[in-house]
Amino acid sequence: MESVEVVLAMLLAVIASGYLGRMLPFAVPLPLIQIALGAVISGVFKHGIALEPDIFFLLFLPPLLFLDGWRIPKVGLFRDKGTIIELALGLVLFTVLGAGFLMHWLIPAMPLPVAFALAAIVAPTDPVAVSAITSRIPVPPRLMHIIEGESLLNDASGLVCFRFAVAAAMTGQFSLAKASATFLWVALGGIAAGVLVTLAISRIHTFVLRRFGEDQGVPILVNLLMPFGAYLVAERLEASGILAAVAAGVTMSYVELSGIATPATRIRRNMIWDTLQFALNGVMFVLLGEQLPDVLRGALHPPGGLPFHPWWLAGMALALSLGLVALRFVWVWVSLSLTLLNQRRLGQQVYQPRLRLVLATSFAGVRGALTLAGVLTLPLVLPDGSPFPARHLAILLAAAVIVVSLVLASVALPRLLRGLEVPHEATSEQDEDEARNIAIAAAVTAIEKAGRARADAGDRELHAQVSGRVANLYRQRLRAIRGAEGDPHPEVARDAERDYRLTGLNAERDTILRMGRRGEISDETARKLLHEIDLVEARYG
Repeated sequence: MESVEVVLAMLLAVIASGYLGRMLPFAVPLPLIQIALGAVISGVFKHGIALEPDIFFLLFLPPLLFLDGWRIPKVGLFRDKGTIIELALGLVLFTVLGAGFLMHWLIPAMPLPVAFALAAIVAPTDPVAVSAITSRIPVPPRLMHIIEGESLLNDASGLVCFRFAVAAAMTGQFSLAKASATFLWVALGGIAAGVLVTLAISRIHTFVLRRFGEDQGVPILVNLLMPFGAYLVAERLEASGILAAVAAGVTMSYVELSGIATPATRIRRNMIWDTLQFALNGVMFVLLGEQLPDVLRGALHPPGGLPFHPWWLAGMALALSLGLVALRFVWVWVSLSLTLLNQRRLGQQVYQPRLRLVLATSFAGVRGALTLAGVLTLPLVLPDGSPFPARHLAILLAAAVIVVSLVLASVALPRLLRGLEVPHEATSEQDEDEARNIAIAAAVTAIEKAGRARADAGDRELHAQVSGRVANLYRQRLRAIRGAEGDPHPEVARDAERDYRLTGLNAERDTILRMGRRGEISDETARKLLHEIDLVEARYG
C-alpha cells in the first residue's frame, strides 16, 4: 500500500509542477521544478522510493524512446545521419577519454577505470531531458532534429563503454577487440530486434483483425505493449533494449502508413500516448529528485572513508560539467570544420555557421535520469570483497552533472538562440500545403466519379446536386490554400484565417454549453456536438 501512495504522490508532484511553472514570476524549466519537488518528498517528508535500475529501464525507457522514435521527423533524421552518428558514436568515445582523464587528474584517489566508467555514463545525452528542455525554447528545426537523433542513438555506445570500464575496474583487464565486437552486437542486434518485433506484431495483429475483427481498445493496447516486447527481446539477446525501443518506434512510423488503424483508433491512441508521455516524463524527474538527498548523504559520509567537504564536491561537479561542455564544443567545432572543408573540396555550396550555433549545440547536451539509473548499477564490492572505489563519489558527480546540465541549458540556450539566423530550408508547411492540394484534387475526382455512378443507378438529379455540393466544398478549400500561396504574406494570411476559424468555433462551443446548462438540449447531444467541434479545432492546433 505504501508503494501505491508514493506513486500517487509522485503523480501529484507532476501535476503541481505544471501549475508552479506558470505561477512563478520567472521562467524555470519544468524538469528542475520536478526535481525539486522530488527532493522535497524524499528529504522533508521522508517518503521517497528507491530507484531500482532494472525496473526503471524496463518501465520508463521503452515507451518514451518508442514514442520519440515514432514521432521524430525521418527526413531530418536520415538527411543528417552522418552528423548524428558522429555525435552518437565519435563524441561519446571522445568524451569518455577526455572526461575520464580529467576526473582522474582532478581526483587522483579515483582509479582510472572508475573515472572512465563515470565519464561513460555521463557522456550520452538523455532524450527525455533534451525534449523537456527544448519544448519551451525556439530551437531551429534542423538543429533540433540532430540533437534528438543524437540523444536517441548515443545510449548504446555510452552503456557499452560503461560496461567495459566497470569490468576493467573489477578485473584489471580490458580488451579493445572484445569491446568492439560487443558494441557491434549490442547496436546491430538491438536495432534488428526492434524492427523485427514491430513488423511481426503488426503482421499478426493485421491478420487477426481482418480475419476475426476486434474490440476498439485492442489495437491501442497492442501499440502500448509493443515497445516493451522489443526491449525485452533485445535484452534476452544481450543486445541494446534502448536501441530496440527506438528502432521499434521508427519502424512503427512506417507501419502506420499502411492505414490499417481506423481514424477513431488514431485519435484515442494519440491522446493516450500524450498523457502517458507527460506522466512518465514528469515522474522520471521527480524520481531523480527523490534520489538526491540519499546520494548527497552517501557522498558526504561514505562508509569506511573520510567525509568529503561540500564545497570541494561542488567544485568537482562544476569542473566535470564544464569539462563536458568544453569537450562537446571541441568535437562539434572540429567535425564541423572538417565537414566544411570536404564540401569546399567537392565544390559544394558552403554555409559557415556562426559561433553561437556551435555554442548552442554544446550546451544542448542535457543529461537526465538515464545517467543516474546507469551509475547506480556500479557494483558495491570488488571480487576480493573490498568496497568498490569511489562509488558514492561517482554517483554524486553523475547526479550533479544532470542538475548542472539542465541549469546551463535552460540559461544559455534561450540567449544563444535568440535572433539566430540559420540557412533557409524547405518548411513542413510547404510540404503540408502541397500534400493538401494533391489530396483535395483526388477527393474531388473521387466524388465526381461516385456521383456519376450513383446517378446512373437512379435519382440522377439528387445525386448530381449532392455530389456537386460536396465537391464545391473541397474546391473552396483548394482555392483558399492557393490564395494563401499567392498572398505576399502567406504566413500572416494563414494565421489570420486560423484566428477567425477558432473564433467561430469558440462561439459554437459557448452556445452549445449554454444550451446544455439551460436544459434546451440533452447532455448526450451536448457531448456529441462538443466532440465534433473539438475535432475540427484540433486541425488548427
